[in-house]
Amino acid sequence: MRALLLTAAALAAAGCSTVSDVTPTAPAAPAALTPASGNVLTAEWTGPYGGVPPFDRVRIADFEPGIRAAMAAHLAEIDAIAANPAPPTFENTLAAMQRSGRMLDRVGTVYGVWGSNYSTPEFQAVEAVVDPLFAAHSDRISQNEALFRRIEAVYQTRTTAGLTPEQQRLVSETYTDFVRGGARLDAAAKTRVSAINQELAGLFTGFSQHVLADETDLALVLDSPDDLAGLSADQVAAYAAEAERRGMPGKWVVANTRSSIDPFLTSSERRDLRERAWRLFASRGDTGSASDNNAAITRILALRAERAQLLGFETFAHFRLDNSMAKTPERALDLMEAVWTPAVARVREEVADMQAVADSENAGITIEPWDYRFYAEKVRAERYSLDPESVRPYLQLENLREGMFWVAGELFGFAFAPAAGVPVPHPDVRVWAVSNRTTGAPVGLWYFDPYARPGKRSGAWMSSYRNQERMDADVTTIVSNNSNFTKPAPGQPVLISWDDAETLFHEFGHALHGLN
Repeated sequence: MRALLLTAAALAAAGCSTVSDVTPTAPAAPAALTPASGNVLTAEWTGPYGGVPPFDRVRIADFEPGIRAAMAAHLAEIDAIAANPAPPTFENTLAAMQRSGRMLDRVGTVYGVWGSNYSTPEFQAVEAVVDPLFAAHSDRISQNEALFRRIEAVYQTRTTAGLTPEQQRLVSETYTDFVRGGARLDAAAKTRVSAINQELAGLFTGFSQHVLADETDLALVLDSPDDLAGLSADQVAAYAAEAERRGMPGKWVVANTRSSIDPFLTSSERRDLRERAWRLFASRGDTGSASDNNAAITRILALRAERAQLLGFETFAHFRLDNSMAKTPERALDLMEAVWTPAVARVREEVADMQAVADSENAGITIEPWDYRFYAEKVRAERYSLDPESVRPYLQLENLREGMFWVAGELFGFAFAPAAGVPVPHPDVRVWAVSNRTTGAPVGLWYFDPYARPGKRSGAWMSSYRNQERMDADVTTIVSNNSNFTKPAPGQPVLISWDDAETLFHEFGHALHGLN
């Protein structure tokens, strides 16, 4: 069921019937679920390409009322499905559920974009209220007895009702999701599971906000030219620009994000500063400050264990793996150990190679984690005559993007052209229209958001703003790639490492999956 799948992604949720035969112990509906007239988030997407997200008109004040209104609309749709007097069929139950929640999908998409890319204190205050609402809303589906009876009836006849393999899988997956969500529990257990889910949602939100706070507020400040030993000119310029942004002209700042820390660990000749940078990044959420996550982790583990046992599983690991390929924790551990043992052996070999280089230089050190990247490059240069700085001028971000487009054209016949008239949430975001280069038929839209900014989570990822579907008609797929490269000075190219280039292509592969 697509609403439950979206819930798993923490972007949307599902609703519950309010007809008389629904269990009275189902979680209470979120308060004040009333339509939000004029809220841009709840409106149908308009414009080219089958409609596009109204990113240029988003106001944070619209999120909570928009989400509440979308939940109310979804509840009404679920009411109609659960109360349908006709015998349950795939079409009037499973297909109807797939078509429900469109408004919540739209609002949840924009909400998810803001949570990953524009998480200001004002938005975080909304998250603290809204994320538990999503959990409660999802439980109102999985604990809806009338709805579950219809799903169960379709499930029992799935192999004899003439369903396609795709339809049978949807029935099986939906039925399993409901059971795992507590559909078969008694009233008291349902109430407790829902309370746990809502508390976990709040804990997860706080956890992410704490990590983001440490990435935003903590940084390595370089005070003198001596601190720049080993850094390339473009690194020095980028760290100077970050210092200017933070109101520290004349200094250099290494932001506490992977895209900023990793290049510093690779290049800096100052071992003391490498250690400080490594510890800064490794200790996000573990600083003993207001953003410390240790208490949250302890509580999350306890709640997960309790919920798993309520659902009939020995541990959370048993619950988590039950519907996966591994099936059991024992089999998962066997797989991990099979990889872990040779991986550790290989790391020891690599560290020994690094130590040999350090010893040959009379460094007088024992290799530590903050030395790995620095000495790995030395080993690479010594053994393979590879110098990353000699390659970097060729790894210009825009050239790599063109290279990705070329690969997509060769493999899948895609053509990319700048998309006109598509609103974006930030001036750094650009959009391309993707089409079949032979027929010209539209394929989708690709949003590209490459630069770091305050409020944007660390790392790189792919997102889907509108998924493919052919249920009723073909739709224009919308995907995005997001990265955290340091924005260069005006007119200067973005030069990235080969590790970052690999990540860029990796995430673009996910986007191609979405487009295909």
